[in-house]
Amino acid sequence: MKTQLNHVRVNVSDINKALKWYEEILGFENDGGWPLDKPTYYDFVSLEGAKFAIMEVKSEKSHSRLNFEVDNIDDLWEALKDKVEVIEPLFDTPWGTRKFTIVDLDGNELGFGR
Repeated sequence: MKTQLNHVRVNVSDINKALKWYEEILGFENDGGWPLDKPTYYDFVSLEGAKFAIMEVKSEKSHSRLNFEVDNIDDLWEALKDKVEVIEPLFDTPWGTRKFTIVDLDGNELGFGR
């Protein structure tokens, strides 16, 4: 069986704080929330590939790892390194990529690389 990743969602404890963090710190663009009257779920705009979303879940925390490919990893590192909790500082991997990993407000690990 072959699969194609089309949607990734992480659970967050406070949807409003998380949405603000993803938009203001990381620069993600929100693509709408649901339910419309009091959103507990938001999608973010993506160029292509998998959709990324956050959802408020009060009963448990999610500690997942998601990796995002970006064009200019060095500029993003400089913009974020002093604003976020860093798990892995920027480094070159043995397989020819360059990456770093941070943690969001709920312990989800976010890797950025090129």
